[in-house]
Amino acid sequence: MNITQQIIASAQKTINIEQAAIANLSSLIDEEFAQAVQAIYSSKGRVVITGIGKSAIIAQKIVATLNSTGTPALFMHAADAIHGDLGSILIDDIVICISKSGTTPEIKALVPLIKKTENTLIAITSNKTSFLGNEADYVLHAFAKEEACPNNLAPTTSTTAQLVIGDAVAVALLDLRGFTEKDFAKYHPGGALGKRLYLTVQDICATHQNPAVTPDASIKEVIVEISKKRLGVTAVVLNGVIQGIITDGDLRRMLAKNDSLEGLTAQQIMSENPKTVNHTAMAIAAKDILEEHNISQLLVVKDGNYAGVVHIHDLIKEGIA
Repeated sequence: MNITQQIIASAQKTINIEQAAIANLSSLIDEEFAQAVQAIYSSKGRVVITGIGKSAIIAQKIVATLNSTGTPALFMHAADAIHGDLGSILIDDIVICISKSGTTPEIKALVPLIKKTENTLIAITSNKTSFLGNEADYVLHAFAKEEACPNNLAPTTSTTAQLVIGDAVAVALLDLRGFTEKDFAKYHPGGALGKRLYLTVQDICATHQNPAVTPDASIKEVIVEISKKRLGVTAVVLNGVIQGIITDGDLRRMLAKNDSLEGLTAQQIMSENPKTVNHTAMAIAAKDILEEHNISQLLVVKDGNYAGVVHIHDLIKEGIA
C-alpha cells in the first residue's frame, strides 16, 4: 500500500467508525432524553454547559447553537468553575455537564457543588453508570464504542457523539418553541445567512435611482437614461405603470437591425411583459427569479406601480447570489 492509499484508507476508516457511532445514537434517544429537553424548555433560567478538555470545546459549540436557536445558554469551563466561575450559575439555570468517562477529577469535584445548589443537572456521557451518570438528574447517552484514533485514545468518535446529542437537544427545543425563519434572522443579522432571511427587494432597490422613460421617448433619451442610472436597463413607464423594459442587449439588437435611429421610440424596441418582483419580497426570492429566467435585472413594483430595479450584481454584492 502506497502513502496515498494509506491516507485514503485511514480517512475512510475514521469516517466509518464515527458514522457507525452516530447511527447508533438514534437507538439511545429515549424518554429520559425527552424529559431532559422538557426540563430545559420549561425552565425560567438559562442552560449552563460545562466540560473539560475536548468536551469543553464541544460544550462551547452547543452553547452557540442553543443561543442561535432561541435557548439562552452560556459556557462554563469545569476547571474554572471550581475556582470561582460557579457563581455564574443562577438559581433557575439548568446545567449540562459533558464528559466521555464521567469520572475525571474536575467533574468529580464540580458535580457535588452543582447538586448542593439544587440546579437540575443533565449529563452527556458515554458511560451512563459513571460517577456523572449516577449523580445527574437526566443522562443523555452519547455512547462511543471506540475512538477513531488507532490507539483508541484521542477524543474523536466520542466528541462527535457529544456534538450530535447537543444538536439533537437544540433542534428538539427549536421545534418546541416553534422557532421560525424570522426568529432565526433576528439572531443572525450579519453575514450572507442573515441577509437571506431579512433583506428585502425594497432594501436593495432603495440604493438606486429608478431608470425610467416614457413609451414615446427617443432612442437618444433611452441611451442617456440607461447610461445615467448605470444599471444597464430602463423601465418604460406610463403614468407610473410599467409598459416594458429596455436593456443594453435590446439597444445592441436594435442597432444591428436599423441603419437609422430617426423616429424610433422606446415603445418600438422595448420588451413587453417584463419579469417583476414586489417590493416586499425577500431578496432571495428575487435571486430565484433571476436564475430561473437567466436574466440580470428585475423591475420592482409597489402597489401596482414601478418602484425600481434589482440587479444581479446587487445580490452578489450582498453575498446572496
